[in-house]
Amino acid sequence: MKLLTPADYIRQPWKNGKGETVELSRADRGGAMLWRLSMATVAEDGPFSLFSGIDRNLTVLDGPGFRLLGDGIDLPCLPLSPVAFAGDVAVRATQTGGQISTDFNVMTARGLLLAQVDVRTVPGNLAAADMTAVFALGQAVVNGQHMTRHDLILTEAACHIAPVDPVLIVQLFLC
Repeated sequence: MKLLTPADYIRQPWKNGKGETVELSRADRGGAMLWRLSMATVAEDGPFSLFSGIDRNLTVLDGPGFRLLGDGIDLPCLPLSPVAFAGDVAVRATQTGGQISTDFNVMTARGLLLAQVDVRTVPGNLAAADMTAVFALGQAVVNGQHMTRHDLILTEAACHIAPVDPVLIVQLFLC
């Protein structure tokens, strides 16, 4: 089990240059992204970056949220409600209303990993996965390890979570 805190995260510009990403953790294989966990701020309507061969999952953490629109895509991005979409389909954030929303992003290599994303507010056990990430939105305890806001725990083992505040759970499974 590995604990990461905001001091461990890496800030970098968006691929499309329209904002900034805070990369929490990632794994690469053969020079290509296998998976990545990150946070970003959506402050205005505009296009999302394209990521060929990548599946995405987005969860609004703070703010009112927005809509993602694209060819055949109309997704309401509401607080603490994960939504999934293909990273190589052009989508735009709309209906931001000039308000700022912070979101949590899960990116996985299509066909290699399946991501399951959930928000938990009650204690419980999580079965082992190829990788489990627990992201604290406030206070939480995972296998006895205390977490504060925006701490991240990564593990491959089964674990017990005891959230005081909501936690975002990401479990990755090899396909």
